[in-house]
Amino acid sequence: MKILRWIITLVVIGVVGYFFARSLIDNWSEFQSHQLAFDWGWVLATILFALAVALTGVVWARVVRVVEKDVPITTTEAVAVQSLSWVLKYIPGQVGSVANKVLWAKKKGISRMLIIISFVYENVFLQIASIVPAAVILLISLGPQIFGDNVTLLLLPLLVLIPMAMIMYRPLFHKIVNLPAKKVLKQDVPRDYFLSTWQSLRASLEFVGPRIVNGVGFVFIAESVSDITPSDWLPFAAAYVLAGAIGILAIFVPSGLGVREAIIVAILSQYIPVPEAILISLIARLLSTIGDLLVAGTYLVTRRTIPKEIRP
Repeated sequence: MKILRWIITLVVIGVVGYFFARSLIDNWSEFQSHQLAFDWGWVLATILFALAVALTGVVWARVVRVVEKDVPITTTEAVAVQSLSWVLKYIPGQVGSVANKVLWAKKKGISRMLIIISFVYENVFLQIASIVPAAVILLISLGPQIFGDNVTLLLLPLLVLIPMAMIMYRPLFHKIVNLPAKKVLKQDVPRDYFLSTWQSLRASLEFVGPRIVNGVGFVFIAESVSDITPSDWLPFAAAYVLAGAIGILAIFVPSGLGVREAIIVAILSQYIPVPEAILISLIARLLSTIGDLLVAGTYLVTRRTIPKEIRP
């Protein structure tokens, strides 16, 4: 079992390392083609991108504790688990992310079904917290013409919200999960594993916090490239958050590579010249990738404060 565990660990590290290195190399080569002077705003943006991951872990842990009040998850532990899951996002399909939390739950003595449900909630709430505010901000800023030639830009994400909203209704979500669970596991999933509608709405609002942190980081990047005014800050932040949400929906693309940049350029080109929009999207991708190194470092530091037998 020890040999098997080491083999699996090396394979996972190899896969994540490959996709991460490819992302970094591709974006670095694009970045080098533009003669840009260093800007301290890039450092702040990178730190904020990493901080948003930690905050997401804290909010996710709150969801777990609301459902299972007897589960003692410290803030440090939540950050460590989330940080590792975030780094494992480079494995397409989010397989690595959910597997990490399930394996940690087994060590912790928490129901794996509960953690899988919390993972679904996390992604649903992140999408709602990203798409709804961003769509409202961009519609107010740009008006209906934002659809124009990019009708799928907002329409598809908004359509995705329909099934997500259904998940926030506890009786329906419980029924959706319970039917296959009874056939596969031969047991019912406790109704207490699911949030009430009010708890779901409150959690969605809490997930807005990390999105705001991401948006602020992106504004620092935009200001280093283009002469934007304070009136542009909010729609620029919304563009980045919306692009990130759509990138997550592209589950078979490692970390939403290429998808996020296309959305950013499509929206920012309504405010600034296309070349500047492209450059901002490339810098954002590069810095967010470097930010993932900070997230990995956060995991290595925080995991040492957790008892070895329950480390993620």
